[in-house]
Amino acid sequence: MSIFQRVMDRLADSIWIGRKVNLRFTAEYRTACYVVPLINKLLAEGEDGDTYRAALVPWHEAERPPLASYQGDTSRCRIDGPWQEAGRDWVPLGGLILSPGVTAHLDPFEAQALHEKMQQAIEAVIRTWVEDHDLTALPPVPEHFDRCRADRKAKALIAALAGGDRQADASTKPPAATAKTASGEPVPALCAVCRKGLGHA
Repeated sequence: MSIFQRVMDRLADSIWIGRKVNLRFTAEYRTACYVVPLINKLLAEGEDGDTYRAALVPWHEAERPPLASYQGDTSRCRIDGPWQEAGRDWVPLGGLILSPGVTAHLDPFEAQALHEKMQQAIEAVIRTWVEDHDLTALPPVPEHFDRCRADRKAKALIAALAGGDRQADASTKPPAATAKTASGEPVPALCAVCRKGLGHA
């Protein structure tokens, strides 16, 4: 592609930032059956599409297809595929560690050892969380749920927590008039400890 064409493409991108384009793909049937739903999610407008696309940024940046990526506050590691057969076992092609002051490429067996340690650590944290929150005492629920209803509930909880934080900030200032419901009752504040509404234990 000539320099002129590249300049024109960049100019078009800046002018027609909201333009729609038609995409065409040719794929083997079984691959298409698997990929088309993923493509539809990636092309979705709004929060969902933005989140799916952001989740694939590490895939785009990696030289090899990532098998797993583990992210900490300031450090992360990536296990690179594709899987390779090694006798009776399967090992990754390598891995990468990024930490403050460290960039390290791992060989297949180092990557496999780190992958196993990360899986063990995750399993331990999940099991501890289950025990600490007594989740085994709760009845099992379906893995899939009503997305619309669950999102409304989650956003209401977030809004209530944000409102509680604002109330806590306001407590250091002169008190304002107490908010009331339509019936004239004071609006209940969230519990300062667990941030739940009324009626919790």
